[in-house]
Amino acid sequence: MRRFLTVFGLTLVSLHAATLEYLSLDDMAKKSTAIVRGQVQSCAGEFRGSVIFTHCKVAVTEQWKGASQPVVDVATPGGTVKGMAQDFSGSPKLVQGAEYVLFLWTGKSGMTQVIGLSQGVFDLKPDPKGQVKGQAVALRAATTERMLDAAGNVISDSPLEMRVRDLKSRVVKALAGQTAGEAK
Repeated sequence: MRRFLTVFGLTLVSLHAATLEYLSLDDMAKKSTAIVRGQVQSCAGEFRGSVIFTHCKVAVTEQWKGASQPVVDVATPGGTVKGMAQDFSGSPKLVQGAEYVLFLWTGKSGMTQVIGLSQGVFDLKPDPKGQVKGQAVALRAATTERMLDAAGNVISDSPLEMRVRDLKSRVVKALAGQTAGEAK
């Protein structure tokens, strides 16, 4: 009985703690199957096996990578279904009506998710400095989850903030470098 409780306790801890692999902006651009700018229209939870996923319909206003589509269904781990709730550490929570730039990947199952969990979500806000009227700023908060670099070293994440046009330029440059690298 004691062994069961220990294993059960460790299982609960592992469900609520996350260790993320640090992904640079270039890494996310290259590894994503799609990168979109869009606004969340609606979100609803559903069970997939014993795990709850929140599926959000995102109206695409700009397609930076991947096949053009007017709406993309983005699934994030966690959510609420029929009064039952699950929460996953590091999982982004998209808000209906909010605008984002999302770095996405679609797995073999066909489900589209955000790459790197919260790392692949940039919240769009009007330029707080008002330097360029109508320009949006892309913000990504630093993750509070444990994060490792490619060598397995623990690192601290930093928030990112830049104009959307600068983010798009960085993505285009990263993708151009990827294409040039593949051609060699």
